[in-house]
Amino acid sequence: MPVAIITGASKGLGRALAEALAGRGWDLVLDARGAEALRETAAALAEYGTRVETLPGDVTDARHRAALVAAASKLGGVDLLVSNASALGAEPLVRLREPPLDGLRRALEVNLVAALGLVQEALPLLKAAEAGAVIAVSSDAAAEPYETWGGYGASKAALDHLAAVLAVEEPGLRVWAVDPGDMATDLYAAAVPDDGDPRPEPAGVVPAFLRLLDERPVSGRYGAPALLEGDR
Repeated sequence: MPVAIITGASKGLGRALAEALAGRGWDLVLDARGAEALRETAAALAEYGTRVETLPGDVTDARHRAALVAAASKLGGVDLLVSNASALGAEPLVRLREPPLDGLRRALEVNLVAALGLVQEALPLLKAAEAGAVIAVSSDAAAEPYETWGGYGASKAALDHLAAVLAVEEPGLRVWAVDPGDMATDLYAAAVPDDGDPRPEPAGVVPAFLRLLDERPVSGRYGAPALLEGDR
């Protein structure tokens, strides 16, 4: 069975993607900072009968990243690595003149540095897989200059570029940066707590990620809405 590592998998998009892959028979290694929420996710996945390893921890910790890859290795390897864990840098988001620089450093550590560290740790197993793939969960804030989203958007723009370079350096892998579009997540609620507009549930964009896995298009940056419509 194929094996996936998914970070930030206790809620939102990470959990929705884990459920979809478990439904397809994937074995999973799941990470999140909240141990209780992660246990609840594992319990919900039990009905699929696949092997699920949950490791609560912080992706900025190199020992935790090594443990994630070691757990995947015991399940058979790493066929897919999904860097979904994210940090905003400030909650709620504020203009660039205001956020503490420590918050920006945290966003860069989680969204960029930890993502690269996990790739480095998993790369031998990804390259050994028959169809190894990396998904870097991006954001439209990486490409559009939205007020207050500057620090978070900069970290995701850097992640996009990292994914693009990785694809050039490792042509045997598929490396996709994916902008999932608007979603109703705890992250968005923390970013803009006063926004009362309804947003789609994360499960609604999961088919876009599954399409990438099914069709394996060339490495690059993809938007979930376009994938759902059938066009890049």
